[in-house]
Amino acid sequence: MMKGLHRFLSRGQNLFALAIVISYIFVAIAAPQLAPEENAKKLAARFELIPAARNTPQPPAQETPFGTIAITGITKQIDVYSNVIWGTRSALEFGLIVALSTALFGAIIGAASAYFGGIFNDIMMRITDAFLTFPIIVGVLFIQQLLSIILGPYFSMSALLSETPPPQPNLFIDLLSKINPLMLALILFSWMPYARVINAVVMRAKEMDYIKAARALGASHSRIILQHLLPNTISPAIVMAARDIGGVVILQATLTFIGLGGGSIWGAMLADGRRWIIGPGGNPLTYWWVFIPGTLALVLFGIGWNLLGDGLNEWLNPRTVNHLEM
Repeated sequence: MMKGLHRFLSRGQNLFALAIVISYIFVAIAAPQLAPEENAKKLAARFELIPAARNTPQPPAQETPFGTIAITGITKQIDVYSNVIWGTRSALEFGLIVALSTALFGAIIGAASAYFGGIFNDIMMRITDAFLTFPIIVGVLFIQQLLSIILGPYFSMSALLSETPPPQPNLFIDLLSKINPLMLALILFSWMPYARVINAVVMRAKEMDYIKAARALGASHSRIILQHLLPNTISPAIVMAARDIGGVVILQATLTFIGLGGGSIWGAMLADGRRWIIGPGGNPLTYWWVFIPGTLALVLFGIGWNLLGDGLNEWLNPRTVNHLEM
């Protein structure tokens, strides 16, 4: 393990990936200090009072180092710097929750079905295959519609404006109202690759001597799966999860950009600034701050986690380690 860690840290690509990921984690943690929300509100209020600034992006200045973006249809400006900083926290939270949840869920299903084997494994793998054919975007739209149907009587505009007061939400309804439909859809429809990979690994591992010894000592099925099989077969899921953190955040930003929801701060910021990408005379750099900071934040986030996944694969994959040592 230490030899593999030394090899991991000796590669410049892995150090570059760690530097990017650690930088994003630092920014996410320090967001309240780096970009206090009160400052952004004050800036927005100040720009609303300046007629010339209402409908035109404002260039970088001392108070707005990345400039501002004018939102179409209302007299409001977005502080690009604040959105980049707070978008980092939002993206990291979204990526970690989705990737870790799908990895854990898929790993448990794959390990349990492989451990018990037989017809149970066949049924679970056919269910996994069925989920693999289901498009994620359709799942997002389905969950959005389902939540709107359930929550409509409580929070829809028509219910709030009607003469009859809407029913009071209970704890279950409050929890549903806080769910991000995209996050739920990705968790429900992205666990299958993890289940497939872990299933194949556990199929081989369950015949190992240490598993047979645990059975002979009377260990329960749950103990064997959780304490023996998963810890020794989880490496592929860790590598996949590291790569998926960047991927799901890019997908979230993309769906937010095209108007399918998702709640990505970076995606919403790029959507607000898209009509300013081409400036007067066809110059794409006239309002460069409306798309370059947000795009760089998104691209570097994806690159960092993907490179980290590649490095973890070299470190944790026994075949790769053996090949390098030869």
